[in-house]
Amino acid sequence: MGEDGYLPLFETKEAKGRIAFRLFSISIFVGVCLIWLYRATHVPRGGIGRWTWCGMFGAELWFGFFWILTQTVRWRPVYRYTFKERLSERYEDELPGVDIFVCTADPTIEPPMLVINTVLSLIAYDYPPNKLAIYLSDDGGSDLTFYAMLEASSFSRSWIPFCKKFKVDPRSPAAYFSEASEPHNFHYKEEWSTIKKLYEEMKGRIESVVKVGKVSEEIQVKHKGLFEWNSVLNSRNHQTILQILIDGRDPNALDDEGFVMPTLVYLSREKRPQHHHNFKAGALNALIRVSSEISNGPIILNVDCDMYSNNAASVRDALCFFMDEDKGSEIGFVQYPQRFVNITKNDIYSNSLRLLMKVELSGMDSYGGPMYIGTGCFFRRECLSGTEYCKDYKSDWKKGAQRYGMETLEELEERAKGLASSTYELATQWGKEMGMKYGCLVEDVSTGLAIHCKGWRSIYFDPPRDAFLGLAPTTLLQSLVQHKRWAEGHLQIVFSRHCSFIQGHGKMKLPHQMAYCIFNLWPFHAIPTLYYAAIPPIYLLHGIPLFPEITSPWLVPFSYVIIAKYTYSLAEHLWHGETLKAWWNDQRMWLYRKTSAYLFGTIDAILNLLGITKSAFTITVKVPDDELSKRYEQEIMEFGTTSPLFTILATLAMVNLVCLGGAIKRVVMDDGGGAVGPFVLQFAQCGLWVLINIPLYEGLFLRKDMGRMPPSLAFTSTALAVLACVMPMH
Repeated sequence: MGEDGYLPLFETKEAKGRIAFRLFSISIFVGVCLIWLYRATHVPRGGIGRWTWCGMFGAELWFGFFWILTQTVRWRPVYRYTFKERLSERYEDELPGVDIFVCTADPTIEPPMLVINTVLSLIAYDYPPNKLAIYLSDDGGSDLTFYAMLEASSFSRSWIPFCKKFKVDPRSPAAYFSEASEPHNFHYKEEWSTIKKLYEEMKGRIESVVKVGKVSEEIQVKHKGLFEWNSVLNSRNHQTILQILIDGRDPNALDDEGFVMPTLVYLSREKRPQHHHNFKAGALNALIRVSSEISNGPIILNVDCDMYSNNAASVRDALCFFMDEDKGSEIGFVQYPQRFVNITKNDIYSNSLRLLMKVELSGMDSYGGPMYIGTGCFFRRECLSGTEYCKDYKSDWKKGAQRYGMETLEELEERAKGLASSTYELATQWGKEMGMKYGCLVEDVSTGLAIHCKGWRSIYFDPPRDAFLGLAPTTLLQSLVQHKRWAEGHLQIVFSRHCSFIQGHGKMKLPHQMAYCIFNLWPFHAIPTLYYAAIPPIYLLHGIPLFPEITSPWLVPFSYVIIAKYTYSLAEHLWHGETLKAWWNDQRMWLYRKTSAYLFGTIDAILNLLGITKSAFTITVKVPDDELSKRYEQEIMEFGTTSPLFTILATLAMVNLVCLGGAIKRVVMDDGGGAVGPFVLQFAQCGLWVLINIPLYEGLFLRKDMGRMPPSLAFTSTALAVLACVMPMH
C-alpha cells in the first residue's frame, strides 16, 4: 500500500534465477580474460604474422568489452504488472485526455488503407471518447490519404459502437475480419455482416481512387477540404493543410448509437524547399503544437502508421503507471514493445529483435527505464515540452485546450495551422530543448535520452496481449537498409554531446548510461567482425594457425567461452518462445548486419560528420508484391537486386567457402590427414561460416526465381574472393 493509503496501480517483479546467471556470467568473464592473456603473451616475434595477431587481439578485446557491456541489462531485469480495475474504481471520472499521433510519409510505400486501419483501431479504444483525440500527420501531402481519412471518419460512426458493443479486439477492421470467422449468434451475425459490408464498400472506394491516382472532381465537390490540393505543387512544396474531420466537442458529432465521438484531425504541415523539415521528428513536433490548441491531452501516444492497436485496453494499462499515487509522478513515458504481425514462423530476417524487446529493455527498466523506440509509446506532455522533473511535481489531469469565446471550427483550424508552418520553429528551442530532437536519424533514442537526463524515468510494459502489431521488412535488403540507418543514427549520437556518458553524466545512473551504449555502439562491430570472418579462413588456407592447437590448455578458455555463450544464447531464445531455426536465423542476421549494414552505416556517418554527404531518412516498404510475399512466407531469402551490401556479404561467403575447400584439400591430399591440431578452431569457425551462408550460396548458384542473386554479383564476389585467397601472406 502506498503512502496515501491506496493500493498500487502497478507492481514490479524481478526476474528469477539471477544468482545462477551471475555466477555463469562471471565464469564467462574469467574465460574472456584468459583469452586476452593468451593473445598478450603469445605474440609472434615479427613479420606480417605479428600484425595479424594484433588484429585478432584487437577484435577479441572489442568482443569481450561489448559482452561485458551487455551484461548490464541482463543483471537485473524487471517486469511490470498493472491493475486496471483499481484505476477504474478510483479515477474513471477523472481520466485524462489522450492525444494519439499517427505518422505517414508516402502514400505509395504506406498505402492509405494501411493508414486508416491503424487510425480506426485507435479511434475505437476502450476509453471515454470525449477524452480521446487522434491526429494523422501526412508528410506525403497526399489527397489520396486525405480522402481515405474522410471515408474512415464516416465509417467510424458505425465501427466504434460495433467494437464496444461486442468487445472487438483487435480493432483494426482489416485485422479483425482476417482473423474472425462469421459468428453463429443471429443478432451478432447480422450486425457483423452489415459492418463487414460497410468496410468492404469503403475499401473498394478508397482502392479505386488510389488505383486512378487522384480524387475525381465528383468526389471533390462533396468535401471542401479536397479543393486545397488544387494549390499543392508537390509533397515537398505546399501550404499547411489541416482539417478537423470529427470535432469531439461538438454535441452533434455522434456515432450511430447516439454517443459522442473522439476528435479526429488530419494534418499535412507546410513544407518549403528552402526549409529543412526534419523528417519524422519535425512531423511529431508539429503535432505536439497543433494538438495543444485543439485538445491538449496531458498524455500523448505516438504510433507508426503500420502499427495498429491490438489491445483496446492499452491506454488504461499505461495510465496505471502515470496515475499511480506513489510512483506515477516521476514517470515521463511508458514504452510498449514493437511486435510484428507478419513475422514468419522462424523469423527469417530476425526482425522481431525478440531478445532486445524481452530482455534488454526490461533490463534497462531496472536502472531508470527503457529508451524510446519510436512507436507504441505513451508520453506525459510536460516531458516533451522540456520540463525537468522535480519531486514536488503534481499532474493536472483535467488540463485541456481552451476554446476562445464563440470561436468557430474554421477559426480554430486557421489558428492551429500557423503552428505547423515551415518557419514557426526558426529561432526557437523546438528540436533542441523542446519536443523530439533534431539532427539524428534515430531521433527516438536521442529524445528518450534527453527526457531521462531531465530526471524523468520511463517504464517498459509488455502485456500478455500485444498492444500494437506492425509490419516488418520482408526482404533482406530492406532489413539491412533499416539497420544501416540505425547504425548511422547511433554513431551520430556517439560522436556528439548527446552520448549517454556525456549528456547523462551526473544525471543518470552509470549502468543506465552503459545500457544506452549497448545500442549506440552496435556499428563498432563492423571492422572486428569483418576481420574475424575473413582473416582466420584465409590463414587456414595458407596453413598459418591463429588459435591454440588442440593439445594446448589455452584451447580451454576459447572453447568454453564459445560453447557457453552460444548455448546460453540458444537457451534464452527457446525460453522466450523462439524455435531452434529462429535462433540460427538470428545468428546469421547479426553476422550480416555487422559485416554489411553497420559497415556502410559507419561510412555514411563519417561522411556526414565531415560534411561530405547529408543524412537521408529511408522509409521501409510496407506492402510487398504477391511473388515476393509468397517467397517470404516460404522463408526463402530474398535478394533479387545488386547492392554494395550484398557484394560484401557474397564475397565474404565465397572467401570462407574457397578457404574451407582449399584447407580440406591440403590436409587430406598433401598432409595425409595430419596437421589438423593447430587449426581446429579455424576449421570450426570456417565451417560454421559456410553453414550459416547456405542461403547465400543458393541465391548465388542454385536458385532460378526472381529473388536470386544477379549473375553479375555471383561473378564479382567469386572473383574478389579468389583474389583475396591468392594474395601472398609474407
